[in-house]
Amino acid sequence: MPEYNLHKLLKEELKNGSSDLVTRPSGQMIRDRIERDIVKEEDGAVIALDFSKIGVIDYSCADEIVAKLISRLLGGEYGDRYIVLTGLNDNQEENIEVALERKGLAAMAAKKDGNKILLGSLNNYLKETLSLILNRERTTAKELSEAMDLEANTSGTRLLNLHKKHLVKRTEEIMAGGRVWVYECI
Repeated sequence: MPEYNLHKLLKEELKNGSSDLVTRPSGQMIRDRIERDIVKEEDGAVIALDFSKIGVIDYSCADEIVAKLISRLLGGEYGDRYIVLTGLNDNQEENIEVALERKGLAAMAAKKDGNKILLGSLNNYLKETLSLILNRERTTAKELSEAMDLEANTSGTRLLNLHKKHLVKRTEEIMAGGRVWVYECI
């Protein structure tokens, strides 16, 4: 998994010695740098944005970096790539979550203890489906249908919606003589 150390990018782009991500113009410079690099990653790549050495990230920077990256990812600007946020402290998590919620967006984050959480806004039924995938690490529409007592087309639609939001990866596998989409954690 390619890892983008935001502290390193901050030092390279702003050259001001700060470890805080504050102001919209600073956020735009960091996002521009990430965008230049992200398109070089291979299709299917899960890109980790590492906040572990960042102090504060204010709302405007969270909006400029994370919300705009996620919005453009969903708009197809980066191809088949995924973004996960890592190394977040509680303050950073809160400001990023507000920035995502205000735009109706969601992103996956990996906590320091290894647990994966959702930040931002997502329908309750999709949260429930995502929770099942996080617990199992991967699932198919048939498995989801059986686990949650859903119609097959409902299961497939939920999984496809999570994939379109770049919250889960989708791969095609051959199972029991046929091709099946498998949805897994990023």
